[in-house]
Order: sequence, then C-alpha cells, then structure tokens
Amino acid sequence: MRPPELPAESGHKLADNVMQFVRTLRAAGLPIGPGRALEAIRAVEATGLARRDDFYWTLHSVLVNRRDQFPLFDQAFHLFWKDPQLLEKMMGLMLPRLDLPQEEDFAPENRVAERLREALLPRAARDLPPQKDAPSDVEIDASMTFSDRERLQTIDFESMTQAELAAARRAIARLRLPIPRVPVRRSRPDPRGARIDMRATLRATLRAGHGAILLKRKSRRRRPPPLVVLCDISGSMERYSRMMLHFVHALTNDRDRVSTFVFGTRLTNITRQLRQRDVDLALVKVAKAVADWSGGTRIGETLHEFNRRWSRRVAHGGPILLLISDGLDQAAGEGLGREMERLHKSVRRLVWLNPLLRYDAFEPKSKGIQAMLPHVDEFRPVHNLKSLAALAAALEGEPA
Repeated sequence: MRPPELPAESGHKLADNVMQFVRTLRAAGLPIGPGRALEAIRAVEATGLARRDDFYWTLHSVLVNRRDQFPLFDQAFHLFWKDPQLLEKMMGLMLPRLDLPQEEDFAPENRVAERLREALLPRAARDLPPQKDAPSDVEIDASMTFSDRERLQTIDFESMTQAELAAARRAIARLRLPIPRVPVRRSRPDPRGARIDMRATLRATLRAGHGAILLKRKSRRRRPPPLVVLCDISGSMERYSRMMLHFVHALTNDRDRVSTFVFGTRLTNITRQLRQRDVDLALVKVAKAVADWSGGTRIGETLHEFNRRWSRRVAHGGPILLLISDGLDQAAGEGLGREMERLHKSVRRLVWLNPLLRYDAFEPKSKGIQAMLPHVDEFRPVHNLKSLAALAAALEGEPA
C-alpha cells in the first residue's frame, strides 16, 4: 500500500495535525499519552517532510510499540493524511448498512477498520451534507442472525470498538464471582452441630436453676475466603488491565475482604480507591495513584515487595489470589521462581490469568513464564467476557 503524497505543512499547522492524528489513534484504541504525542511532533520536526516514507516511519517509530498495533496505525495514517482510495472506502463504511452474520465480519482487519471508523466518524460527519430523504428506520427479520450479546461474549477486548467496550463494561459490572464459603475458626450456635458448646451449656444450666443439663451445640462459621488481585498494568497489558480493573471494581463492591494491587515497574495498592461506588470516579483515583501505567514490567521485584510488605497483612485467612499478567518480564525471570514459590505457599489457591492463552499456538517460551508456571494452581485465559464467565464457573467449584 503506497502512502499518499503529503501536503506542504508549516510549523504550527503541522503540530496541530500531528496532535489530531494522535487523538484519532487514541480514540481508536492505541495507548498513546501526551508525552508520546510531543515526542512525535519533535521527531517530525527533526526529520522534516522531504520524503513521504520518512514521515510515515517517523510517526510509526514513536507511536507504535507492538506488532498488533501496526494495522490500525497503517489504516489511520492513510485515511488521516488523505489517501483518496481509502477515504472512499471509509465513506462507504459511513453509509447505512445491513450487518449479517458472515464469517468475514470477525476477521481482525475488519475489527480494526470498525474501531478506526468510530474514531474518525465524528470528524468526517461534520463535512457531510445533510441527507433530506434518508430513511429514519430500517426493519429487518433478525430471527436467523447472531445475538449481539452472544457475539459480544467472544470478541477480544483488544479488538473491541468503543461501543462494544462500553457494553462489555456494563456486562462486567453485573458479573459476580460465586466463591463458595469455607470454614473459619469462629463458631456459631447450631442445634444440629457436631460440637458441644460448653460455655453456652453452662450458662443455660445456671439460668435453668435445676439439675438437668441442657447441652448446647455449635458449628464452625463459613464465609468466602479473602480475595487478593495482582494486576499487570504494563504496556503489553494496556487494554486488558483496564477491563480487568472494571471487573475487580465490581468484585470489591460485591463482597468484603478484597485487596487489589497493580504493578509495572513498582507495586501500588489501589484497594481504597476501588471502594468508591462509582466506577468512573474509582478509576480516576486509581490513575492519580499509579505512576507507572503502560510502562515496563518487573514482575520479580514487585512480587518480592508484595511478599515482604503486604503478604502478612492481606494474605491471612487462606485467600484466593488472582494474578493477571502476560508473564513478559524485563528481568528475564530473575528471582521470579523464588518469589512465586513463596507467594504460592501463602495463599489457598493461585490462579494465573494470561491473555496470551487466547492464541492456540501459545507456548511458554519466555523465561518469566517458565519460572512462574510451576507455582500456579490454575492457568487460564482472560481476553473476553466468555473467559471471565469461565473463571467465575471455575471458582464456584472451589473445594471447601
């Protein structure tokens, strides 16, 4: 695909256009912050606009850091910088259409085009003339089409459009984690209990005032075990970690004894922030508290800090621990096996949720993943709503 010839731009106008291009990419789902936008402007000013390819690859080198982001960047570049052929295709996407359950609708390149269409639609719609005779409503027979809800269950979080992400967040807010209750040390009165409550028996005998001894019985109380969540917020986990924080927020407001930590290059306790009932306010507070969002990953160091500072505070009572990470460690797994072993011994059950398991050809080749795998009780994917429902079903069968 040949990039278009670039218009002659001067300083201020070029910076405005680059910033608008960055906003388009961010609206389409690429994790690009203000810092990288400024870097893109400086890089373009340094390389200049003498060559079309230089401008394309300059923006690519700054704004793209993962291979799966390339198709979105490529399509956005050609559309934004006015490639006539692709612009015609985008205008075709904006026309009324009938969505049928065809297999090609689920292709990754179509998912990318849909996200990009949503990002560009508000800007392009202002340039369209109003349609006078456009039909206001279209009625179709949907008896043989896929349910939108069923389709939403299987769409990868990484490829969801903004509308689908909003629908997924609403579905996650209604999701519950039915962890069975387990026996605790405290007891409760129970006429059919297996143990005799000597203290209650003596009190009842003294109140009765006669020689008959009325035996009182008790049984152990049962309650859900504590839940500890460690969520990776590095750049490779950007879209998944944001969706999982919505999931953890729903858990925090549904049950007690939920402790949540996020980690990238450092460990941050966000339990207090997630107790805010409003999910939007909660995530705003989380963003203010976390300083290493979308950065690198040092899993071994952050687990060491958790084991040293927080394990005895939050990992008492036999908790279930959810570790949400792709296992890609900058330190190549140095010390990770030792920290995982210590972590595994301090919890009732350690469940590792890894979005890389969505690939059928996944193999644990990285040293970080190889160091972690021997110390987990369950290794599960987490990349769509269906995987979250499967997690809830698996934890529902937790043995007492």
